[in-house]
Amino acid sequence: AETKIIVTMNARELLHFFAQRCCNRAQWEIRAMAVAMLRLAKTIAPALFQNAGPPCLESSCPEGTLSCGKFDEVRRYFHSLS
Repeated sequence: AETKIIVTMNARELLHFFAQRCCNRAQWEIRAMAVAMLRLAKTIAPALFQNAGPPCLESSCPEGTLSCGKFDEVRRYFHSLS
């Protein structure tokens, strides 16, 4: 079912949203929307969102043993977003 959604977030909340929802462990629909939003955010404020994305971009995965195990692939993908 198609849904239209309107959200209001400041930059801090957007960074938190991207950290939670860009993760491979997030549901694919919300992850696709988060990545699309991140692309838009990077075009508007590249300096602010240059390191935005899942937490495993900058450190180890907080999921522990439930990690997707695709650190290198995830890092390449998010560092290539523009």
